[in-house]
Amino acid sequence: MSALEPRISENSDAAPPPPGGGILGPAYRTLSVGIISVIFLIAFEATAVGTAMPVAARELDGIGLYAFGFSAYFTTSLFGMVLSGQWADRQGPLRPLSVGIGAFAAGLVCSGTAAVMGVFVLGRAVQGFGGGLVIVALYVVVSRAYEERLRPAIMAAFAASWVVPSIVGPLAAGTVTERLGWRWVFLGIPVLVVVPLIVALPAIRRTASGPVDTGGEAPAAFDRRRIRLALGISVGAGLLQYAAQDLRWLSLLPGAAGAALLVPAVLGLLPRGTYRARRGLPSVVLLRGVAAGAFIGAESFVPLMLVTQRGLSPTLAGFSLALGGVTWALGSWVQSQGRTAPYRERLMVAGMVLVALAILAAPAVLVESVPVWTLAVAWAVGSLGMGLVIGSTSVLLLRLSAPEEAGANSAALQISDALANVVLLAAGGAAFAALGGGAVGAGHVLEAGGGASHPAAFRVVFLPMACVALVGAWVATRLHERPSEAAGTGAKSG
Repeated sequence: MSALEPRISENSDAAPPPPGGGILGPAYRTLSVGIISVIFLIAFEATAVGTAMPVAARELDGIGLYAFGFSAYFTTSLFGMVLSGQWADRQGPLRPLSVGIGAFAAGLVCSGTAAVMGVFVLGRAVQGFGGGLVIVALYVVVSRAYEERLRPAIMAAFAASWVVPSIVGPLAAGTVTERLGWRWVFLGIPVLVVVPLIVALPAIRRTASGPVDTGGEAPAAFDRRRIRLALGISVGAGLLQYAAQDLRWLSLLPGAAGAALLVPAVLGLLPRGTYRARRGLPSVVLLRGVAAGAFIGAESFVPLMLVTQRGLSPTLAGFSLALGGVTWALGSWVQSQGRTAPYRERLMVAGMVLVALAILAAPAVLVESVPVWTLAVAWAVGSLGMGLVIGSTSVLLLRLSAPEEAGANSAALQISDALANVVLLAAGGAAFAALGGGAVGAGHVLEAGGGASHPAAFRVVFLPMACVALVGAWVATRLHERPSEAAGTGAKSG
């Protein structure tokens, strides 16, 4: 057994499955189907909620709180990620996964039955906390239950789980919203979660439950300082998002308070040397945030640009991104192949270059003579690059993490991802509004061609995001860990 493979406590009933076979072989089939189904439902909800959200906010008379329906999810998920990492390292991933799925479902029910927008936002916050618990716990399950040779394949399966939801999610949500009402987009998912829960939890109990064997020492207690830092990062992210939505002098106060909370929290929760792009684990964590933040920060404005500047319907604008789900899964599949493993870092550099080129090409559709379909092609190319990068960062993180640090390091990876989304979306949104982008009607249900023309507001979003992606290409050259730097790079403060 490799030194980095998980060792389950002798007091636990869990035992890793025997070697041999793939992720759908007899030893892994039940576990793989269960956790992939969980990812599938989370992906479907994520792609569907954007379609139902405008209608929900309008019916609840909450257009003014529209953006908080999204930000509440991300801010509480940051806290859930840190808590889940500690919980899984100390007691195994079964409990945080179970509680996370329960909270995710409870939040959906709360939002789906809300009579006022405030309760709706509260439900999204509960859902985000559950989602943060689930995603980190699943990474720990992968670390413990799967042989190292199978981890790229299960990560590729996670990415493939987003393909169908990204294509049919908006259409299905739109149909349900029109025929049954927006509430059923939220209330239908908790019922569907029951089946994968029944399938996955017994298999996780057999293969990945219990604390990691620490050589006879009792597992460390929860780190209260890290919990406080997690609260700080969540509140700070929320304040930054709030400040970015309202470009007034008074907004500087919550913005400064958010930054004051975020900086020490980030330094304490991410691996030492992350923001210096230190070789090895710190650069892996940094690359995840750079890649996700640049791509999602740009992608969030693509449908709005197509609707307001080129006159597409919201449905067609959303479908312009559907091909990206397929190419993302393709990229993840490529990185999962054994014959590409020796070239993983080169593939990640190439992936970030593809992301940068896609983001640079996107504003070309602001020119009327450029066919709209060119954006769909460009975004498919960028999504291919993201598939190469995101799956590989997950694989490298688990390879570089000792068993007792898998949860904390997985939490750091997800924090980097979510926090970069929050910060770059806030920065992009502020720049967009400063150049008149607010006139296109952001936060409202838009009619095709009904927005004002503000091409500069879109360019000021896409061009900086492309530069961030190019920085990611450089970070991807620093993923090899030198022997002299191998020690002390876990997700600890210092």
